Amino acid sequence: MPELPEVETIARGLRAALTGRRIVSVRLAKTDFIDDPTAIEQQIPGARLVAVRRHGKFLLLDLESYQPSARGFSLLIHLGMTGRLVTCDVRAPISPHTHVFFTLDNGRELRYSDVRRFGRIGLLPHGAQENSLATLGLDPLETSEGQFIELFKNRRARIKGLLLNQHVLRGIGNIYADEGLWRARIHPMRLGAKLTRSELRRLYRAVHAVLSEAIELRGSSIADYVDSDGNLGGFQRRHRVYQRQGRKCFRCGARIRRTVVAGRSSHFCPRCQRAPRVRGPQCKALFR
Repeated sequence: MPELPEVETIARGLRAALTGRRIVSVRLAKTDFIDDPTAIEQQIPGARLVAVRRHGKFLLLDLESYQPSARGFSLLIHLGMTGRLVTCDVRAPISPHTHVFFTLDNGRELRYSDVRRFGRIGLLPHGAQENSLATLGLDPLETSEGQFIELFKNRRARIKGLLLNQHVLRGIGNIYADEGLWRARIHPMRLGAKLTRSELRRLYRAVHAVLSEAIELRGSSIADYVDSDGNLGGFQRRHRVYQRQGRKCFRCGARIRRTVVAGRSSHFCPRCQRAPRVRGPQCKALFR
């Protein structure tokens, strides 16, 4: 699933390509992932794109209606697991599983494709956006060190699960949680409340650094992700633990291991990231 760096990369590409453009027409194929297809078909043609924003893993395309008296609205897009949002010439070959076509006034087209259709597209009137996304947590790139420490210091849940919890921090997924924890030398099974302030400061800096570097390299292309021009990202070449089970740690040479935390595969170095002391059946999960 595209995470914060991938969605931010797409947002920046779309911002450069779409701002100020007018949508001439809309064509929809399969619509089971669209909240209100009729509203999109009726309200978007003629509208002008005025801004592109990222909110966690969501994209918001702000639109100005062609009717002067009408309120503005935003197109809310979540890419799910396999969603792609690319701009191309209107005459370009159509990729399989392309379900949404927005034809622009400059002869180009914004296309949404999704093999598994786990994504989401909806139309939000201005003013409803904040309510729709209000339950999401803070953006990790906009959070201060002090805020970050306060978020985690008293939580009796596994730190990996907390990083994945979109109601705590929005935008981090499995890749960058694993990579951030490895950089901070913190085991994914540690409890948030058991981390020292020094460890939380280290984790804050590690998460911020790994997200920023991933954005610079235009995200991680593991399976389906491409940017808004259809190009692969490059940060997958910088992964140090994610999906490297059995391979040597770049830092100490120990073999990377895998466990499950909060229902997700978690990769870690058993030497650099010391496991918490536990008793009973939980011990087995730490040493797979």
